[in-house]
Amino acid sequence: MISKSLSFQTTQPSTTDERRQQIKEWMQLCRAGTLAIFQGVDYNTFCHQPHPEFSPVGWHLGHIAYTESLWLLERCAGKSSLFKQYHSLFAADGLPKGKRVHLPTLPEVICYLDTVRKQVFDYLEVAPLDEQERLWRFMIQHESQHSEIISFLLQLENWSLIISQSSLVSCEEEMTTDKGQQIIEIPAGEFVMGNDSIDALDNERPAHRVYLDTYWIDRYPVTCGDYRKFMQAGGYQNPEWWSLAGWEWLQANPITQPLYWLEDSAWDNHPVCGVSWYEADAYTRFVGKRLPTEAEWEKAASWDAAAGVFCTYPWGEEEPNTHLCNYNYVQKQQTNSQIQNRTTAVNAYPAAKSAYGLEDALGNVWEWTASWFDGYEGFEYYPYRGYSQVYFDGQHRVLKGGSWATRPWALRCSFRNWYHPGVRQILAGFRCASFSP
Repeated sequence: MISKSLSFQTTQPSTTDERRQQIKEWMQLCRAGTLAIFQGVDYNTFCHQPHPEFSPVGWHLGHIAYTESLWLLERCAGKSSLFKQYHSLFAADGLPKGKRVHLPTLPEVICYLDTVRKQVFDYLEVAPLDEQERLWRFMIQHESQHSEIISFLLQLENWSLIISQSSLVSCEEEMTTDKGQQIIEIPAGEFVMGNDSIDALDNERPAHRVYLDTYWIDRYPVTCGDYRKFMQAGGYQNPEWWSLAGWEWLQANPITQPLYWLEDSAWDNHPVCGVSWYEADAYTRFVGKRLPTEAEWEKAASWDAAAGVFCTYPWGEEEPNTHLCNYNYVQKQQTNSQIQNRTTAVNAYPAAKSAYGLEDALGNVWEWTASWFDGYEGFEYYPYRGYSQVYFDGQHRVLKGGSWATRPWALRCSFRNWYHPGVRQILAGFRCASFSP
């Protein structure tokens, strides 16, 4: 049952000048993190396409500048386009991904970024922020999303090195003992799904009430130790555990373990990472459970039934920090550009559990859900149809929660990610749910 939309208030600086300054500081912080990822990245890596479904990391960097120029300078400020020679190269609807490998050098792309950003900040001083603030915040999230893509593409690029030089994350909250899976009962009732805040992207809106029957969901994501049992039981060889589509995918993509698998028991209490939706679905069948729907995941992560309120984060409204979740690793990259598997143990942040007791819901790894990506009733695209609406095609599954590379501006319970079910290059894991304990 779905009822009328709801709206939320967000805390903002009291004056327009203070809001301008906040946006400027966020954009500077976001950009510093994006550029930090490229320390030590050589030109071959900058231009190389590590997988046919993804553009080179250098393309994503140039695309950030192109998008900022297009929306803030050309469409809002009415300025002439900058670096016209880059338009067909860095536009999302320009060259096919496989032809985006002939790129300018990193210093040339940084010059592009800096030139655009200088004019953007000049315009920010006079921009009608009451009308445009949602767009400015969208631009920060747009860069955040591409920054995360850059991070996992560099991990994909260097994964053979990582396997030979694997090491665990050092984290003061780390708990490496086996936590044992626990299941949480979520009682029947309504909750608020989605988000109407100024930061909410078009696919998160409108917020609305949803009724769910009682269900059960695992307290933690599936760990490497859990998943190893599936592998040892011949999970990749037995069609009994796979859907028809999943088994067909597996025959076309013969694999025997997750993409980012490290065969070391020291990782057993870390979430499994680098699995497709098909692999996640097969595992849930193996243990007699299922994937949670997007609504089930979001209710367990965000709803405080006692207070009758939606929480932006599982723990409440306090902004993410390193004591609450594993996220935003891009600002701590090693100078050799090798991004290692930066997951933490699933029980490393007990203070961050949701009102229902769900743990490790934000950061660490994205979590596949059973839901197809689609718009909520009353959906209105923003700022352009191609951001979300073109993916309402019944071919993309929803992921929730964020990863160790997710930037803070794209980290909240209502945030929705989406990919084809066969994609396993992203930093994705999952947790299980069931209709009975």
